[in-house]
Amino acid sequence: MRHGNKLNHLGRKSAHRKAMISNMACSLIQHKRITTTVAKAKALRVFVEPLLTKSKTDSTHSRRVVFSYLQNKDIVSELFRDVAPKIAERNGGYTRIIRTGYRLGDNAETCMIELVDFNTLYSKEENKKTTRRSRRGGSAKSSNSVDSSKDTAEEAVVVESTSAEIEAAPVAEEAPVAEDTPVVEETPAAEDTPVVEETQPAEETPVVEEAPVAEETPVVEETPAADEDASEVEEAPKAEDSSENSKDEADSTDDDSSKEA
Repeated sequence: MRHGNKLNHLGRKSAHRKAMISNMACSLIQHKRITTTVAKAKALRVFVEPLLTKSKTDSTHSRRVVFSYLQNKDIVSELFRDVAPKIAERNGGYTRIIRTGYRLGDNAETCMIELVDFNTLYSKEENKKTTRRSRRGGSAKSSNSVDSSKDTAEEAVVVESTSAEIEAAPVAEEAPVAEDTPVVEETPAAEDTPVVEETQPAEETPVVEEAPVAEETPVVEETPAADEDASEVEEAPKAEDSSENSKDEADSTDDDSSKEA
């Protein structure tokens, strides 16, 4: 029970409570309306309305006092620049609390607190109609008819005089109008050569899949037989020569032996 307690602690310590209400006041000045619980809105109203009253006198002292509560230079400048001129003619009651029901979860009663002078729905200023109304009476009609008849009579006289003057004036012979030179027909512009459409690139010939490479046959190392055959071929006449020589030697030896005998 908080009988006789003017300050609602809101379930917070003093430092937390002051910081929270200061932050809510900055949000209210910036956005012109915020949604919160009814208990916090009532505590905020007691906090912010003296500051709004202080902002009516734009002086260095007032700005410093307000800054000591809000601790935000941008919000202080907006308060003295935008909000103060709007509330200059109002003597208190700068805020309005509108209840919005109960919050899901803890069933707390919620509301919207806003600055009164920034709500266009509840403002009493109505758009002034700028329609013109003309007074029409009997005297006005009669005077208008007389004026119109005079105007028509004067116009008729002016028309007759002008027609008489036109008849009296000698008609000047009109100079022969030079024949219009034949207009040279513009040669028809050469038709634009049809733009040759870019030939579509020939369809790429399908790439023939490379046949699977046959397994490489094992390279047969050349046997030295061929060389041997060639050497034998070359050596063959030598052998014949040697046989002939041996035959000659045999014959010579036989001759020698027969001579000795």
